[in-house]
Amino acid sequence: MFDFGVAGYRPAWLHGRREVVREQGLRLHALEGRTLTRVWAVWDLRDDAWFSDCPVLLDFEGEQVEINHHRFDDLSITWNGIDPGSPVRWPGFALEWRQEPLDGLKAPLGLPLLRTELLEWTGGGPARGVVDVSFVFEAHRISVFNALDENGLSFAAPGTEQRAHRLG
Repeated sequence: MFDFGVAGYRPAWLHGRREVVREQGLRLHALEGRTLTRVWAVWDLRDDAWFSDCPVLLDFEGEQVEINHHRFDDLSITWNGIDPGSPVRWPGFALEWRQEPLDGLKAPLGLPLLRTELLEWTGGGPARGVVDVSFVFEAHRISVFNALDENGLSFAAPGTEQRAHRLG
């Protein structure tokens, strides 16, 4: 199993909203009320840019959720297994973990999580049913979405072709 250059990382691939709810819904819902304390992402040192192929880590007062999208509809949600202090080894790249490397990740720090949502793509085509994870704070949101074989980040409300499903 490919570990995305992260020692000890074991992605647990899920497909579709029902499977995500069954496997991770209760634990994601349990984050509500907890304060976002840190967000980690892997940074490409040569390009000075976010390396979106690796998991995004969100720490809620010591409970770290690790989100990763792969291929067209693979979503992995793991917990407390990645040490952002450890090196990232991906041949041909110079990578490291960075804390809140993008401005949109800084805004909700120190705020309690109001709700967790799964955003389901309802538009046409093969993306129909793809699931993203969204964390909603007062006046802020962080969504980790499938950017077709890598992660994407959004700080805006769901689009018109997404249906939000609140967990809990």
